[in-house]
Amino acid sequence: MKLWQKNIILLIVAVAICLLPILLLKDAEFAGADGIAETAVLEMNDSYQPWFTPIFEPPSGEIESLLFCVQAAIGAGVIGFIFGRMTRKKDENN
Repeated sequence: MKLWQKNIILLIVAVAICLLPILLLKDAEFAGADGIAETAVLEMNDSYQPWFTPIFEPPSGEIESLLFCVQAAIGAGVIGFIFGRMTRKKDENN
């Protein structure tokens, strides 16, 4: 199997992993851990006051998810670049 064929298959698998939960679990709520943790803390201590307030509050949950995904993509790119530089074949002239 050629490299480009493997890459296409991996891309299809990655897209399927992202889309299947959305398609199969139509009424599911995909909430982040922050909201769940806040609810748990307030159940244990209803007089709890947060230590600080956010500097920037995204206008919607979709924008917040987008910013989180961009942050994850940048981090993955940096890690991939570092691993690529560490494992690259040394040039014979250097």
